[in-house]
Amino acid sequence: MAPPWQNSPPFAQGIHQGVRRRDCPQKNGFFIAEGLRRDNLLSMSRDAAIQEISLTPAEFDLPMEELLSIYPGARRTLFQLHHIGGCSSCGFEMTETIAEICARNGGLNAETVLAEIREGHKQDEKLLISPEALRARLGDPDVRLLDIRTREEFEAVSISGSALMTQESLQESMNQPRHQEIILIDHTGSRVLDAAAYFAGHGFTHVKGLRGGIDAYAEEADPSLPRYKVEAE
Repeated sequence: MAPPWQNSPPFAQGIHQGVRRRDCPQKNGFFIAEGLRRDNLLSMSRDAAIQEISLTPAEFDLPMEELLSIYPGARRTLFQLHHIGGCSSCGFEMTETIAEICARNGGLNAETVLAEIREGHKQDEKLLISPEALRARLGDPDVRLLDIRTREEFEAVSISGSALMTQESLQESMNQPRHQEIILIDHTGSRVLDAAAYFAGHGFTHVKGLRGGIDAYAEEADPSLPRYKVEAE
């Protein structure tokens, strides 16, 4: 059985992509985006969110691909609050803007929806650890580093002390004390929030994801690690 983030839950369906190390083109692998559905719904006052968050007008005109790079949890927020992006009938194109998506989904107020996305992002930030902070924790016996990328990616480059998450290691993790400190690692930080929510949903109280993934870690904390990019096939 494949790990749950390699299944196809709503809004986090596996995406088949190729992975190539920037400095090592001959090492090609196969990447399946690691997505996990977060069960807890975002709770907030929409009016309060609009009042508290300063909106950037230009964000209304950004294609979703760019908006998701700013707010990685936007897809999850859209699905949880408005059932947008969970299936083919309610999905969206990466070239669409949030204003266009709102317009064709019952005329939702784009300003409100963008405020919800930004508030969700603010809450997500509490579940992340910076590359520098992670490096300072390396070697700490109380911390378990779990890498949720594919085996090909992990074998190409990994952070010292981290373990590849497999179905077997997932089951092992579920048997750990719920106060076990866990830090999750992916490629660019786009999947760790869903994975963190999965662990939190199973009672773990000290789970964080690496902000920006191993790519940011290689850039900001350990330049000796090779960086790679993911290319859609």
